[in-house]
Amino acid sequence: MCWTAPSATSPNANKAGLFTVMTRTDPEKKGAAGVTAFLVPRDLPGLSVGKPEKKMGQQGAHICDVVFEGVRVPVENRLGEEGEGFKVAMQVLDRGRLHIAAVCVGVAERLLVDCVAYTSERKQFGQALASFQLIQAMIADFQDRGHGRQGPGAGNRPQAGHRRERHPGAAASKLFASEMVGRVADRAVQIFGGAGYVADYGIERLYRDVRIFPHLRGHQPDPATGRRRETIKRGG
Repeated sequence: MCWTAPSATSPNANKAGLFTVMTRTDPEKKGAAGVTAFLVPRDLPGLSVGKPEKKMGQQGAHICDVVFEGVRVPVENRLGEEGEGFKVAMQVLDRGRLHIAAVCVGVAERLLVDCVAYTSERKQFGQALASFQLIQAMIADFQDRGHGRQGPGAGNRPQAGHRRERHPGAAASKLFASEMVGRVADRAVQIFGGAGYVADYGIERLYRDVRIFPHLRGHQPDPATGRRRETIKRGG
């Protein structure tokens, strides 16, 4: 297989030694039917990686363009059969979405701990911020959402070695968790006040970092569309 293609953006491309590439191998077939998946080593002639992009957050995870110029890939590097690229991608999508949901839970837990510690030490009008009812209500809202965020992935985790179709529960987990942590991060900035806008406290960094989660493993409206299709397909 040989192709020249516009650059594709990939996370951590500057660190990767192997890429999974979805490319159209049959132009005559429309939609997903003409897409095939390949494993592409970084050292193949014609493949190059651009400089990391400047981003709003997640500074530890670089995003770079991967450029293909006359790259030749042997047929033995193909994943699955020709035309099954989209199917291969969908088989791992659930795991990716559950992973993102779990990361969101971890960040939310961190924000809760930081807010409790800060409001217990910071004093206004002679008393700790944690003694004010509005602050207590915000922290209680964190805790209420905490009971909900612990369970969105329950029953939706793919079993080891089990290949199956997309499960709407994985998309729902990611949707719920990414929206939840965005709200928690926003409230955390409010609780910290002006300090939440200062880099030394770390809250503003987490606020920026969580903004990407709704867009990972499918933009937010996409999982919702998929859930509707799968729910109808399953009959409820």
